[in-house]
Amino acid sequence: MKTINWGVLGPGNIARAFAEGIKDVPDAKIVAVGSHSHERSREFATEYGIEKAYGSYEELVNDPAVDVIYVATPHPFHKENTLLCLKAGKAVLCEKPFALNARDAQEVVDFARQKGLFLMEAMWTRFVPTVVKLREWISEGKIGEIRRIDSDFTFRVELDPKNRLFNLALGGGALLDVGIYPVSFVAMILGTNPVKIESMAHIGETGVDEQFVSLFQYSGGAIAAVSGAIRTEGTQGARIFGTLGSITVPLFGNPKEVTLKIYGKETCIFHPDVAGNGYNYEAQEVGRCLIEGKTESDIMPLDDTVAIMKMLDDIRKPWNLKYPE
Repeated sequence: MKTINWGVLGPGNIARAFAEGIKDVPDAKIVAVGSHSHERSREFATEYGIEKAYGSYEELVNDPAVDVIYVATPHPFHKENTLLCLKAGKAVLCEKPFALNARDAQEVVDFARQKGLFLMEAMWTRFVPTVVKLREWISEGKIGEIRRIDSDFTFRVELDPKNRLFNLALGGGALLDVGIYPVSFVAMILGTNPVKIESMAHIGETGVDEQFVSLFQYSGGAIAAVSGAIRTEGTQGARIFGTLGSITVPLFGNPKEVTLKIYGKETCIFHPDVAGNGYNYEAQEVGRCLIEGKTESDIMPLDDTVAIMKMLDDIRKPWNLKYPE
């Protein structure tokens, strides 16, 4: 098998998590890292044993040894950074949220398709073994017709205007940072076209949404409730209710187990041996797609990415919240 050579664009905290995950991916290696700060890229390269450290994104995307680039910069820069990579002929795994809005997401997707290049949103939770098993149970009809989903990703940090989470100019707030997880989870199961979306949010003193709740109604009658917060601790899990049973995911953050309960029968807990920190599974999917010559993933298709961004746009519309970009 060919070794997939990765480049990392933006050596921040999320890139560190990805670099740890790559250690558990056979036939994959980070060969270069790029940053606007040469010092930061050198520190990252030293920490993870990476051969090349560049002081600009342009040098990274033009490295002929790099097969695919992981874009790990703050939210508002995903569009321009991904386009930079694609224009250089590189495949891209772009960290979520894919863009700030559906319009920008569609523009990037259209360009990748025009160039025939691989592109995928880094919604890593879709690829972990527990979520794969969850999809299998649903497709097999284990819980019957799905009627309701409750999905929550909330945590609490102290208010700090210097923290990017509280900076609207950096795409801060609960919706884009953590709310995208439960929204994407619901979309994965019920689809990306609810007939009705309602939502409410608390906008904090720095102008970002510190917490929100949204309801989706689907044409078949199913209803989903999603919530996200950066100042309020919650369950950080999901539960799917069907006509025959339910499925529980205790934690979105790399779920280690998933529980199937069929009404009137025994409960089944799936607790697989999980390799790495979870980010390895999305990297494996990228490698598989590249080796097979695919330009997008069947598990995280680009049309879903754009449609989910449109759902996020619709969620925040009643709040009159707009990002400076």
